[in-house]
Amino acid sequence: MSNKNDTYILCQGLFKIYKTVDVEVVALRGLELSVNLGEIIAIVGASGSGKSTLLNILAGHDTPSAGIVNVGDYDLLNMNENQSVFYRRKEIGFIWQDNTQNLFPYLSVIENIELPLIVSNFSKNERKSRSQNLLEMVGLENRRDFKPFQLSGGEQQRVAIAVALSNSPRLLLADEPTGELDDSTSKEVLELFNSVNNELNTTIVIVTHDPLISSSVDRAITIRDGKTSSEIIKNNNEFHLVDSSGHIQIPNQIIEGLGRKIKFSNYKDGRVILESDE
Repeated sequence: MSNKNDTYILCQGLFKIYKTVDVEVVALRGLELSVNLGEIIAIVGASGSGKSTLLNILAGHDTPSAGIVNVGDYDLLNMNENQSVFYRRKEIGFIWQDNTQNLFPYLSVIENIELPLIVSNFSKNERKSRSQNLLEMVGLENRRDFKPFQLSGGEQQRVAIAVALSNSPRLLLADEPTGELDDSTSKEVLELFNSVNNELNTTIVIVTHDPLISSSVDRAITIRDGKTSSEIIKNNNEFHLVDSSGHIQIPNQIIEGLGRKIKFSNYKDGRVILESDE
């Protein structure tokens, strides 16, 4: 049986290049990432760093240009269109930042949750049982017949999580899920993500700028210039990442803060702590 020590997501030498007639943009530059089954992580980085590109590749919405990107038994680089559709339908749950992309405005809460189950040909009894269980999990039993416009932003996001979980995906991907919420509501949504992770063992990857999320998950990984650069393990130090070729990104602010002479300490599993050697 799979457990939390099993590698579930593996990216090695991952490139994504966008080409137009006159311009070529390299969004990912040999990115490397490993995520265990049942882990919950945050991906952080400045706009244009490549974090949303990574999320879209993991979701099967975009195709990598080169490298290795595996999710479970799926090879995302070499999937055909039919395999990609099956992957998105069976393996992935996706939550957009904009709730208008997550929910149909003319359907009630319970109908939104049931819709993916209808598409996947679940029986009527299965749909009702599954959707009711999800409604209870996100704490919105008293909102089942409400339309999205009748809900608060936090409630809409809770419904979006339920919709994303309807097909029992092993991987839940979220793009800035608290970006439009206040601090109190963000905390409630984060608690729900952690509850889903603990109860269902769902692997969760969250792209975020929210420090509340990045400080509360198993790992917060920073992407810089299309590569994973550093990570913070919960209740631990910040580590800088050494890729399989032995390369490490050292941002200018680190060099300026530590001085030109930097020593490496506590190297283990591709992680290193940078300290001043002056």
